[in-house]
Amino acid sequence: MTDDKDVLRDVWFGRIPTCFTLYQDEITEREAEPYYLLLPRISYLTLVTDKVKKHFQKVMRQEDVTEIWFEYEGTPLKWHFPIGLLFDLHASNTALPWNITVHFKNFPEKDLLHCPSKDVIEAHFMACVKEADALKHKSQVINEMQKKDHKQLWMGLQNDKFDQFWAINRKLMEYPPEDSGFRYIPFRIYQTNKKLSLLEELAVVSALEGSTVHKTGRTHPQLKSWRQAFQEEHLPQLLHKLLLIFCHYRPHERTSGVGSV
Repeated sequence: MTDDKDVLRDVWFGRIPTCFTLYQDEITEREAEPYYLLLPRISYLTLVTDKVKKHFQKVMRQEDVTEIWFEYEGTPLKWHFPIGLLFDLHASNTALPWNITVHFKNFPEKDLLHCPSKDVIEAHFMACVKEADALKHKSQVINEMQKKDHKQLWMGLQNDKFDQFWAINRKLMEYPPEDSGFRYIPFRIYQTNKKLSLLEELAVVSALEGSTVHKTGRTHPQLKSWRQAFQEEHLPQLLHKLLLIFCHYRPHERTSGVGSV
């Protein structure tokens, strides 16, 4: 991983120029000016938008301020998806800055999870890291870490500290010399088509012939379209498409240790 440090830094410091605008139906005491921010791709909206919340609270009555949530062109933005992933899913073909609408009422219960505190974000993030390590190392690496290591990993992400984060995350991205690699490579596939039902299964990579990926193992019928897409995809293009997933847990979703989910 040390050979890739420049690449990891480039991914880590990726930013998305964003314009936050208060929803027109929100009740304000005076006009609410837009708020501009450079959002880190690898973080989470509810982790880096305290300034946005404070900015709009200044023009609102206190009784009208409830849980903040964000929306882009009618689509509620999931706080547990990394910012870079949200942008790539919903706005990658639009001009910058990314225009996000801010809401303080009518929370979309059917579309979003509540996020009452940063402790909830930390719990979600650490659960993802543990899931990834279970696939890569049978949870041996994460279980051998002390509580202070877990906290340093999280604080590195929360405070946008590359060196602090990678001092711990590099352990999750290594494997013993006697092993040829990870047991499995964890990644997630995100899709915007809610009609497509996905089933999680382990897929064993049996061989790489030329530049085409070949797989073995049982495939559920619901995954037929994904299987076909993977089989027809040349390896370089496939890896390029999965880069944002491998890079965030990530540089999640170019989501805090490469390869974690």
